Amino acid sequence: MSTAVEFLLAARHSGRRLTGLPDDTRPRTVGAAYAIQDAVAAKLGAIGGWKVGAKSASAEPTCAPLPATLILRSPQRFAAGRFALNGVEAELAFTLSHDLPPRPQPYCVAELEASLATVHPAIEIVDSRFVDLGAVDALSVLADSQSNGALVVGNGVALPHAFESSTQEVALDIDGVRAVESRGSNPAGDVLSLLAWLANHVAARNGGLRCGDLVTTGSWTGMRFVASGTRVEAAFAGIGGVDVGF
Repeated sequence: MSTAVEFLLAARHSGRRLTGLPDDTRPRTVGAAYAIQDAVAAKLGAIGGWKVGAKSASAEPTCAPLPATLILRSPQRFAAGRFALNGVEAELAFTLSHDLPPRPQPYCVAELEASLATVHPAIEIVDSRFVDLGAVDALSVLADSQSNGALVVGNGVALPHAFESSTQEVALDIDGVRAVESRGSNPAGDVLSLLAWLANHVAARNGGLRCGDLVTTGSWTGMRFVASGTRVEAAFAGIGGVDVGF
């Protein structure tokens, strides 16, 4: 494991991407991939939150810790070349009003809803320590913090009383042109269920989610790759907007 951690850290610091992890260092289980995540995160400073998502409502979610230094406020402008991949995804991120420590009984959706302080529009910048994401096995991608480059977060509001994932509307504009406009488009379905899954996962893995943690919950717009010089804006109805430029 330590060799995989060294390769991923070296790629982060040097900007030289990997064709893949050497075969004898690749994670063979989800648990091994998470252990690599934790070891990399320990070298990157304080954890400011988490990302969690699932490919469908019935799929097992995956997650990764987010370094506090890579959680940034909107509007945000990045220098050309900051990221190898300018991937963008519009997401909803939530902050917690209190700690969710380990306990004998699992956390449920209703408890997570009651534990939310704010909900924020966000754009995750997708980046990778690998040259070709399509050529890398899924567990290596998971070990690489599920391809997180940064998270740009707009102003937060209290969770709307009538919030429902199935009816939440989102729009994504690229250089002022509407690229996506959809409703209920997070593939995981109920994002509050993702939060409950994460609360239980982190309670067992890292001592629990903490007051003030920011949790982003997967793309509502799919992933778009944009060129340098591009401006991207996302807006969630009733919640707000976020603005990123490259």
